[in-house]
Order: sequence, then structure tokens, then C-alpha cells
Amino acid sequence: MVLISLAAVLAQERATPPSDPRVGLKAGFHDAGEAARNMEVIATLPKPEGFFDPKTPVGPPIAAERVPNSPTGAAVDDPPDTNTRPPGAPPPFDPVAANRPSFANSDLAFSGDMAIVGNYHGFNTYDIERADKPKLISSVVCPGGQGDVSVHGHLLIMSVEQTRGRLDCGVQGVQTAVSNERFRGIRIFDISDISRPKQVAAVQTCRGSHTHTLVVDPSDKANVYVYVSGTSTVRSGDELADCSYLDPKEDPNTSLYSIDVIQVPVAAPNTARIVSKPRVFSDPATGAIAGLWRGGNHGEGTQTSRATNQCHDITVFPEIGLAAGACAGNGILLDIRDPKNPVRIDQVVDKNFAYWHSATFNHDGTKVIFTDEWGGGGRPRCRPTDQPTWGADAIFDIVDRKLRFASYYKMPAPQTDQENCVAHNGSLIPVPGRDVMVQAWYQGGVSIFDFTDSAHPVEIAFFDRGPLDAKQLVLGGYWSAYWYNGAIYGSEISRGIDVFRLKPSEALSQHEIDAARSIHFDEVNTQVQKKIVWPATLAVTMAYVDQLTRSKGIQPQRAKAVRAAMDRADRTRAGSGSRAGGVVTELTSVAAELEKDAAGALGRDVLRLRALADTMKRRAESLR
Repeated sequence: MVLISLAAVLAQERATPPSDPRVGLKAGFHDAGEAARNMEVIATLPKPEGFFDPKTPVGPPIAAERVPNSPTGAAVDDPPDTNTRPPGAPPPFDPVAANRPSFANSDLAFSGDMAIVGNYHGFNTYDIERADKPKLISSVVCPGGQGDVSVHGHLLIMSVEQTRGRLDCGVQGVQTAVSNERFRGIRIFDISDISRPKQVAAVQTCRGSHTHTLVVDPSDKANVYVYVSGTSTVRSGDELADCSYLDPKEDPNTSLYSIDVIQVPVAAPNTARIVSKPRVFSDPATGAIAGLWRGGNHGEGTQTSRATNQCHDITVFPEIGLAAGACAGNGILLDIRDPKNPVRIDQVVDKNFAYWHSATFNHDGTKVIFTDEWGGGGRPRCRPTDQPTWGADAIFDIVDRKLRFASYYKMPAPQTDQENCVAHNGSLIPVPGRDVMVQAWYQGGVSIFDFTDSAHPVEIAFFDRGPLDAKQLVLGGYWSAYWYNGAIYGSEISRGIDVFRLKPSEALSQHEIDAARSIHFDEVNTQVQKKIVWPATLAVTMAYVDQLTRSKGIQPQRAKAVRAAMDRADRTRAGSGSRAGGVVTELTSVAAELEKDAAGALGRDVLRLRALADTMKRRAESLR
């Protein structure tokens, strides 16, 4: 196990230049002040009818914290802290609190020309054939929260965790502590006709599903597997057989300290079932299933981290056989070559993390970013007084399948006491030769940063709005901000959805943006990452040239030769006789020179020169 030393941390400066336009923005619901740099809003859609309370469309204010700056952000009117009852045990049942409606937008998934926005009250599907003119296609009311969604072909998977969830998707909730009408787990919808999604299966789990992740075994295309992360209390064994919140010493079959793996036959989703409950937190030396962080602080001046008896989120990268789990008190690395039986191969703790929340690999799976949801997402944690290493991202290099800490990143603009803000969900932007991520920070807005140098991440673009309310804290801001086929989509908790596009700048050239836009996905679930092969186009080659020019890693004459050869290639058809042959010769000659340059280069320039040479050779091959 790796324990990150505070002495090893390169502290990020919290001071923000006075010119940062995010500071001091006007508050408002649909008329808040806005600030942007190197990106712009191209479309905004409010929530549809039925997905907000017409009496308080912005949402209710959040009650004060029971303990200021606590790791969980628990409010004064929340149920008693888990310290007063066993971990995983439900509080006394309160039918009013258990069935209180919630209309927060949650996570996003994409399929073809559709964006699907999860919500605690169901989900909405939008036509995004034109990113700047999204249109609502359909709405499904099916309460239960969080409502995180994923898609696989004609199937949509939805997470349900709240005790108000019902098997029949009813809005009346469940009025008793134990009921055969309650549903907590994953719902499966057939979306063959997206205008009329149909629930075809509902798999119950003991802790519900806070989030989930799809895994496809390359050798088993008939099934899709779902890793279910349940973070709530354990339901009664009287409601679902074999559920237990007891400590492992009292009950070795406890529902704590595991994830659920559900097998969904694609042709018969109604037969979906749990096929394993891997104990991914166990101690391999002793076999104890509670083998990782047991909860508490890490010493004076450190954060208090939750006990690791759950994962909040798991991100998989099937092509390299790895998954990264953000699991309460630990970040873990899993071998998923056997999807039914993931095996932990490394784990880390961090003195600055309250709650390991989510994970994102870089393009080649040599790095992973973990986020810390200090305060639970509903609290202001980006104020000038908040430490820049708390509620932040931790960036790790993966070396020999082990996690090695590199640095922290936190959105640098101080926010107010009226803005819930902490690191949340984001995705990669497919810029060749760089690791660039767009990320949601709730009411801290959207931040885009480059972590190509994992020890020195730097912000390159942002968008932010003022607080929802000038006087009180109301839950809002971006739950997720994801790149999809040339645009960035933001799921805004209280307002609706926003669509952004990047603007060229010194930090990101038009060629780099065009190269990213050249990558087209048919389907995106951000917790499932895939290797990318960029096409051998002028935009991609010039993206590498722009990067090498910034770092002074390419001579001007060589850059001109690259551009000239690719321009000629674009004017030449494959198989067009001697003309094509001459262009092929020119491309391969320039590529050979680039490979020679790479032999004498340093650092990241070596990889970029080689990638540039490979791109030109592939372009030459296409003309033969």
C-alpha cells in the first residue's frame, strides 16, 4: 500500500489573478453572470416539465452543516451519523424523508445522435444531430436516484438507490420500511424505440446502485456485465433475502465490502442476474474481507477518510485489462481480464482525500486521475480558505501496474459560500499527443486542463456561472461535463443542459481542436474507456506540429516539409499513377527524417515526433 506523504506534495498555488473573470459573478437562476475562456456556450436547454418542482424550480436551500467543513457534508437535519449505528445500517424509517421528491440532473450517456441525461426522477433523451440545436425526444418518469445511465446497443441501464424507488416506476414512493414494491438496484430499458423506452428488467441489490459501469468481454459478445457500486445503507433481509449490514466478524456474508457483478444477456435482458460479488477490498495475506482503509484521519492536519467498504465509481479500460476504482477511503487498480471476477492489484490512500469518488485513465492507460468529493458534493469546498489539495484531483502514473503519485489539480478560481463546489465528473478530450480533460466542478463550473506532464497540470479553458442564489446555498452546477463527437455537454443539476465548443488559443490550436473533432464514437459511456487511433489527416499531423513548435521540438523547415507533403497528399487520389507514387515517396522521406529527429529528442517530443512520422507513413500507405 502506498501512503502519500505531505512532504512529497508540490502545493498548487490557490491565489488567482485578480483578472480571473470567474470571481464576483452575479447570482441568478437563468440570469446569472457568466465567464468563459477558450470555450463558449452554443446551446442551452432548460429541464422539461415534470423534472422540477414548479413551486421551487431552482430547488430548495441546503440546510447548514452539522459540523463545518466535515468530510461528508452532513446537514443538521440529516439522520444521525453512522458513528451512532453500525456501518451500512439504515436509520429509523421516516416515510416523509424517504419519499421526498428530488429532481437533480445526474450523469450522461451518448448513443449515435442522442444524449441521455439521467435525473433522480427518471431520464431525458435529446437529439444532438446538431450540437448547437439539441431537441428533446422523450422523457421517462421513473424515480429512485441517482438515475445514472449507460447505453449498450438497444439497452439502457439505470442506477437506483433511493428508498422511494418502486418496481413499477411509480411516483408515490414506498410508505413502509419493508416492502415488496420497493426497488433498489439497476433497471434495464429497451430503447429500440427511443420515443417509448420500455423497462424490461430490474435487478435488486442489497445496497442499491449509486453508480454502475458496463464491461464487455471481447470473447463474450452475447453478454454485457455491469459493475454495481452501492454506497447507501443495506436494506433489510426481510425485504431482500441474504442482505446483511453486520460487520464481517459477525457475518462473513455481509453485504458490505464488495461490489455486485450483474450479467445481462443482450438477447434476453429480462434474465439479467447477479453472477458474483467480488471481495475487492480483502487482505490477500490474511483473507480478511475488510482489508483496506478502516476510516479516520491520517494524523494531525490531515483529512478524515471514510472506511473502504464500498466503491463510489469504477472506470474500466478493457483493452488493457484494467479498471480504476474510487472506493471511499482508497483508490484501487483492478485486473479485469476476467470481467466476472475482477482482482485488485494495487491500492493507495491519500492524507488529503475525504472520499475517493471517480477515476479517469489517460489515452494509453499510463495515468489515472482520481477525484475527491470532500463534503459529498453539496457543500462549498472551493473557497479561498479551502486547501488546494482537498476536494481536488490526484494524478497518478501507472508504472508496472502500480499507482505512483504525481500531483494534484484543483479548479483555481475561488468560489463563494453559496456555491457547492468540489471535483466531480469529467472525460478526456481526444487531442492527439496530449492528455486533456474537461471536468465538472458543480457550481465551480467547467474546467479544462492539460495533464500531459502529470507532475504539472495546467488549466487551459473554463466556463463558470455565478451562484444560483446570492444569500443561501442551493444545490446546483455541473454534475458531469463530457466530450462527445466534437462538442462538450454539461449536465446542469438545476438548470438543464448546456453545450459548449472549444475556441482556439495559445494553449490549444485550431488544428488540435480539428484533430479531436475527427474522432467519432457511436456510443459513449464515460466510465468505459477505449484506445483511440487518430486518422492520418492534415489536421492530426499539424496538431503534432503545433505541439512540437510550442516546445521548440521541430525545426521550421521540417514543419513546412510536413505541411507541404500532407497538402499534396490531400490533392492526390490513391492509385493515380506516378503522381501518387511521387507523393508516397515524399511522405515516407519526411517521415524518415522525423524518425531521425526523434532519436535525438527529449521527453514528450520523442513520442510526438514518432507519432507524426507514423501518421505520415499511414497516409502514404493509403495512397499506394
